Amino acid sequence: KMLIIHPVKAQTASMLYNYNDKQYLLNLIDTPGHVDFSWEVSRSMAACQGALLLVDATQGIQAQSISVYHVARDRGVHIIPVLNKIDLPASSPERIAAQMQHTFNISPSDILHVSAKTGQGVPELLQAIVDRVPPPAAGQDATGQGAVTRATMRALLFDSQYDRYRGVVSLVSLQSGQLRKGKERPGDKIASCHTRKRYDIVDIGIMHPEEESTEMLQAGQVGYITCNMKESSEAHIGDTLHHAGEQVDPLPGFRPAKAMVFAGVYPLDSNEFPKLEESVKRLLLTDRSVTANRESSASLGQGIRLGALGSLHMDVLRQRLEDEYGAQVIVTAPTVPYRLVLRNGHEKEVSNPVDFPEPGDIGTSSGSTVHDILEPIVHATIIVPEEYIGNMLDLCSAHRATDLGHTYLSDSDSRMIVRATLPLSEIVTDFHDRVKHRSSGFASFDYEAAGYARADVVKVGFALNGKPVDALALIVGKDKAPRLGRAWVKKLKEVVPRQLFEIAIQATIGSKVIARETLSAQRKDVTAGLYGGHYERKMKVLNKQKEGKKKMKRIGNVELPQEAFYDVLSSKIE
Repeated sequence: KMLIIHPVKAQTASMLYNYNDKQYLLNLIDTPGHVDFSWEVSRSMAACQGALLLVDATQGIQAQSISVYHVARDRGVHIIPVLNKIDLPASSPERIAAQMQHTFNISPSDILHVSAKTGQGVPELLQAIVDRVPPPAAGQDATGQGAVTRATMRALLFDSQYDRYRGVVSLVSLQSGQLRKGKERPGDKIASCHTRKRYDIVDIGIMHPEEESTEMLQAGQVGYITCNMKESSEAHIGDTLHHAGEQVDPLPGFRPAKAMVFAGVYPLDSNEFPKLEESVKRLLLTDRSVTANRESSASLGQGIRLGALGSLHMDVLRQRLEDEYGAQVIVTAPTVPYRLVLRNGHEKEVSNPVDFPEPGDIGTSSGSTVHDILEPIVHATIIVPEEYIGNMLDLCSAHRATDLGHTYLSDSDSRMIVRATLPLSEIVTDFHDRVKHRSSGFASFDYEAAGYARADVVKVGFALNGKPVDALALIVGKDKAPRLGRAWVKKLKEVVPRQLFEIAIQATIGSKVIARETLSAQRKDVTAGLYGGHYERKMKVLNKQKEGKKKMKRIGNVELPQEAFYDVLSSKIE
């Protein structure tokens, strides 16, 4: 079981630093490194003037290092390259510095060598932050010319959290002007550029690293604001806050969080749905990147469809529901948002297999309603030692990769970069685990969204005695459907309780059966009470039992218990 400290999100703190007889306030943001949380990195960059590009001196550049570097460069953020863990015997600073020079065009003389464990090089790192990173452009107007008055206060809202007593606590980066608290002072009312709503400032301060209340926030500072904002939905990440009654231009924001993986979440006990719904509402207050909508399943009853940033994020949400809120849940197979191009030219987004069209509804025939299906794709980057390159190429090919290519990371490095375009649906389950498994843990993986492309996918449904089980439906590549269908029906045969009649377990694509397993009936020994007698008497009783089983099969309902759903959906089926 993987230990995850949740919630997984960027953490903010401020520190005072004395250098050359001057005191500096450093505003620090630590972002998660996993590929699922790249949005956390993006929105944090919007509030920063500089970034530390940390590279492990024992492992070298990872796929995420390249991704974060490009995000920082595109944002115009000043980058300070840093080699960490130089105290370890396995570290190789000179070799890794050469990698960074080749990959990022960074001079080795600009790279700082530190050990966060022993503190070696940390004083020089803090000095470099002051020397190399420019202070915020405070005291200037939007054009960079002239002084800014207090009335032009603008603050970028880059994060928020919920406190049950104070309501929404907003984290802001003050880009210009000043912000004061206190109802008797001017400047105590703020407004949102996005919603136009007005709020009274209750408290302001900095994270040091805990909340430390102050009388004022000035341009260049990062701090928190509490006001009469009661709903977390009012705090729009990327919004610009300003003095009420003033007209200001909004600050450049960043792309909003977009859910990339969806799954249905149902209570293990159907009567516990109100508790689950309340738990999800509390979860949404602390994680703004999650989406939630009610849904209903004929098999599982009332549930909630959650949208997450990735498969790890979805697993974190499940763990939080179970650990923090005590909700025992069943999570359906993850899906991605597909776009249906309709015959009338419109597009419709579908993230639930239940809403996915049947084969007869897709195509150019007169009876079809869907002309084409598009699926999200990603540009993937894998950095892997040379001896595992064959495994990585095979893995990518097996997951419908296109534009597959590979080069050496640098002239002096035996590691290689594999680049490919992959359907998002192929990597949302256990692709990252497979990358680690096939490279003995030495490979790193990262990806970025690359739009949509035409998809050759089908919906695989499952039925028990001809009655569909909607909660088990899958959307998979057409070539993988038969293999997955066989694997799932075999697993279902193991968990479906035996009945007094035979059960046909089928995997279907539309009306076509692609896999079947038969669960034999439980048999009662009806001849146990016959003590002797003619053979025909025994056969008469057996035939009567046989006819009874046929009748039971026609009218009997197969109830798949919640525990069986849990066993199927929680297992990794190849």
